[in-house]
Order: sequence, then C-alpha cells, then structure tokens
Amino acid sequence: MAPRSQPTARQVRLGAELRKLRDSAGMSAREAAGTLSSTSAQMSQVEAGLSGVSEERVRRIAAIYGCEDEALVDALVAMASDRARGWWEEYRGVLPPAFLDLAELEHHARFIRVIGTAHVPGLLQTEDYARAVFAYWIPEGDLGSRVAHRMRRRAVLTRDGAVEYEAVIHESVLRTRVADRGVARAQLEEILQQSERPNVSVRVIPFDTDGFGGASAALLYAGGPVPALDTVQRDTPYGTAFLDSASQLLAMRTLFRKVESVSLDPLKSRDFIHRLAKDL
Repeated sequence: MAPRSQPTARQVRLGAELRKLRDSAGMSAREAAGTLSSTSAQMSQVEAGLSGVSEERVRRIAAIYGCEDEALVDALVAMASDRARGWWEEYRGVLPPAFLDLAELEHHARFIRVIGTAHVPGLLQTEDYARAVFAYWIPEGDLGSRVAHRMRRRAVLTRDGAVEYEAVIHESVLRTRVADRGVARAQLEEILQQSERPNVSVRVIPFDTDGFGGASAALLYAGGPVPALDTVQRDTPYGTAFLDSASQLLAMRTLFRKVESVSLDPLKSRDFIHRLAKDL
C-alpha cells in the first residue's frame, strides 16, 4: 500500500502515540521492527501516520511495548479501525487541511472547552458573523466554502450524543462589531439560544474583572476517549497548531481553569449577554 500523501491529524496522532509507547519501552525503531517482522522504514511510516495499521497489530504492538493501560489500547484500536470518511472530507483540496482536522477533532471529542478572547468561538457563530470574520482576510471567492464548513461544524452541538461544550468568552469579544449592529445583536441572541441547550455552557469575563491576565489565552481543548488522547487546538501567527504532549495538555488545562475561575457563572453570564443584546 502506497504511503498517504496527506495524513489527517487523527492519523498522525495514532502514529505519534505508538511512537510514545515505543519510547516508553526503551526500544529503537529497528528493535521494534525486528520484533514485529517489519522494517524500520515501515515503522517510521506508521509512526508518522503515513501508513495505516490494523487493530490486531495495534494490540500486538502495545503488548510488545508492555503497555498495560487497557483503556488507552482500546482507544488506539478504535482510532486504527475508524476508516469512515466524515463530511469534512468533501472540503479536502478546497480548504486548508487544518480546517478538516479541526472538524474531525470536534466530531470525535468527548467534551470541548473553549476560551474566546478575539472572536466568538466558531461553534457559536452565526453565518453572518462568520462571513464578516472571514471576509476581513479571505478573498471573496473562498468565502462560501469557509462559511459553509464552519456552519456544518456546529452539528456536534445538536446531534444525537451532542458533545459537552463549555465556552468562556471575554466581554470585548461580545462588544466587538465585526459587521453592523444587526449582526452583533443576532450573534448575541444566538449565543443565548445555544446556552439553553443542556450540553452547552457559556461564561463571560466582564471588563471590570480583577485578576485576568489571559488576553492571549484563546484555545480549544478537546477531550479524547481517554485523557492521554486529549488535544488542544490554538491559532498562531503561522497557522493552526495541535498540541498533545502531556506537559502541553497539563499547561492548557491549568490555563483553562485559571480563566474559568474569573468568569461569571452561566446564569449570571446569560443575564450579562441579555443586557448587552438589549442595549444594541
């Protein structure tokens, strides 16, 4: 089988986790390949996400590496066996790969926690708000696909088995008019409507909150099937970054807790947003 030319973030993550298990076992790629009747090149392709791996082989690899975490092994097996093409694949070659990887990440997440300090988080955006944000830096010809993709991502909030979603949003985000007054009011009303869902929680950090130094804290934290497979997505000046090392995940969990601790509770946040919408 020819190597994949564009592995998804999920495929890359599976390979990276297998490499972590090998490193923990203190085995070189050559040693592991010999034990598995494979080659170093084949091992490298699997660990880079360039080649698929069967469920049986994942279990064999885990056994050879001495991994006794059954929940983790089962989760890796599930990742290896998942070959379904999600709706986001329709946009391959149309949008940057990171857009597809984010949709796939949200689709598989057990929970999603978001900090918004620049824009309303994507899953809460209205179509007009999303269009205004993209139009600021995307050519007109590309707007349709960007907005359509963003709107389809929102299905994770309303589908059967909807994801548990918690957003912490700074007041500056709610007050910034990316378009006109009507778009701003509709966006606030949309946030209020979404926050009525039992799986959605929205918290606000008002301007006059003491102890908030997290103006650059924007992130999306997606819970994996086990904590070791959690993933953080952050936008950087150079593009989208997906973080998954144990130290990075710990730092991002700590960051989210700090930001959450200075926010209003969901009920007070609803009242706060309602007042903003009423004043527009």
